[in-house]
This record gives sequence, C-alpha cells and structure tokens, in this order.
Amino acid sequence: MIDQRRLPTEEIYNTYRVVEEVAEAIVEMVIRGAPAIGVAAAMGIALGIKNLIDDDTVEEDFERVCNVIYQTRPTAQNLFWAIERMKGVFEKHKHCSLPEIQTALQEEAILIHAEDIRINRQIGLNGQQLLESGWKVLTHCNAGALATAGYGTALGVIRAAVETGKKIEVFADETRPFLQGARLTAWEMMRENIPCTLITDSMAGYFMKENDVQAVVVGSDRIAGNGDVANKIGTYTVAVLANRHNIPFYVAAPMSTIDRECASGAQIPIELRDTREVTEINGQRLAPEVTGVANPAFDVTPNDLVTAIITEAGVLRAPYTESITEMFQQAELGNA
Repeated sequence: MIDQRRLPTEEIYNTYRVVEEVAEAIVEMVIRGAPAIGVAAAMGIALGIKNLIDDDTVEEDFERVCNVIYQTRPTAQNLFWAIERMKGVFEKHKHCSLPEIQTALQEEAILIHAEDIRINRQIGLNGQQLLESGWKVLTHCNAGALATAGYGTALGVIRAAVETGKKIEVFADETRPFLQGARLTAWEMMRENIPCTLITDSMAGYFMKENDVQAVVVGSDRIAGNGDVANKIGTYTVAVLANRHNIPFYVAAPMSTIDRECASGAQIPIELRDTREVTEINGQRLAPEVTGVANPAFDVTPNDLVTAIITEAGVLRAPYTESITEMFQQAELGNA
C-alpha cells in the first residue's frame, strides 16, 4: 500500500504480510477511501487464510480473520460488502482442501481489485456527461485513485470529462482535520495535469457566491437505501451551500457503497476518531491542552440535497428509494 499519511512530501509503499497489519493500516489511514478499504479488506482476509497451516481449524480461523477486519472502520460500507463477498466464497469452498480455499480467496480478492478499477471507469463515463467544458468543479475530501483500486469515483468523473476533451478546473477543499483534499486530491490533480485550486473548507461558500463553482462532485462511504449520503465530515455543509446557490451536488460511488438494509442516514454509524487529528498537525499542537475536542469523521447529507447519484449502472435521481431499488433489481435480473 502507498502510505497516504506521508503524502504529498513522501511517496512510500508498505508491504503487509499478516491480516493484523492490514487491519492496522486501515485503522491508521495508511489506506482510506471506501472502495480502497473494501479491496484491502478482501486482500487482508485472503492473506489471513494464506498464512494458515492447520486444516482442522479453518472455519474458526476464517471467522477470526473476518472479525479482525470487521473491527477496523464502522462507516465504510465497502468494508462490510467485501467481508460478505469473501464469506460467500469461503462457504462455497469450505469443504475443499486448505490450499484450494486459499487459492479461491486469493483469486476473489484479486478479482475485486480488478473489478473496482473497471467500475470506477464506468462511473466516470456515466458522470462526465453531467459536466460541461469550462466548468469549475468543487470536490471535498479525496475520492480519486488513492481512495479506490485506481482511477477514482468523484475524481474519476472529472478525469473522464478531461479525457473526453472537456476543460475542467477543480476547487479542492482542504478537508480538515486530516487534510485529504490538501494532501491527496491536490497531489492527484497535479500528477494528472488537471488545473486545481486548493481552498480552505470555509472558503467554499465564497466561491459559490462569486459564481466560480458550477458543480460539486463528491464520493461516499455509505449510501442509505433512501439516498442519504455519508461522506467525509464537512460534506453536508458543502451540500447546503450548493443548494443555497442552485449548484448541482453529485455523489459518485459504486453500487457496493449502497447499503439497502440501512433505511436512512440516521442508521449509519459515524466513526469518532482520535481528537489529536484536530488538535495537532504532524505532532505540532495547535490548541491549548485543556480544550474540549470532538472529531466525527463523517456526516450525513440528506437525499433532498443530492442532485444525482452516479454509479456504474447509471445516474440515479430522486426519488432515490425507487431508483436504487430499480437499479438493483435490474442488476439481479442481469446476473440471473
């Protein structure tokens, strides 16, 4: 994994050999972004079983390995989606020999990785139609190649628009407190030669009022069955501002991010992270020691603020309960 905590000043790749190391990397945000977390989860599970040598305890060991990954991040739906998918593969092969089980899980994890890149490219193709040449697009957090197996969701939409010849400029919110926009999105856009202006989170409203933003595109960590969207903290604020200024607010995410068992955003668990992310930067304390601090990592944007949800299956619009249900029904028919 590329260590995203060290970007943009250092580009360091870490190797992980046991499932506990993968889990720690997810918790510590060496890797982050819901699709990337899902891929890492699948690979962590495959790695955990790859290291087994005892056939007699494989079922118990598989449950233990899955639980290690399960405990890492509570909000990212792709994490739990990947665990369930790996469980399905295990169920099909649990009566096979240990080497066969190991091979099946490894192949599934590699397939999930490849599928994620293909899905992201399709999301980009579907979403780029919503952007016009000459537009300036605001994004919050990082939903690019770093947040996925490659290419990106929200940034994938922007990347696809540029690839079709459209001139797109990006406004990147810095995204406090972990600074994914400043450290990661700006870094990706620089590497892609896509014009990017970094702003603080509190500047978004100013540029919207100045008519400098024509669209907002963000990713998501979990989408409820009614279209409520959980994403990095501050996304709800951006959505409210976009609504106030009549700017379209688009969410780009794979179908695996949609949690149909979650009826609304009120049921989405919100991760609370270490308060030092707020009070410190690179170990340098910014606030007095006695200051009370809160650090929710995500917020929920209600579906009435979402102009459209861009998936690999198409662009969904309100009413989202119906459009999401129809999309999955069509997908199930296609797989039948």
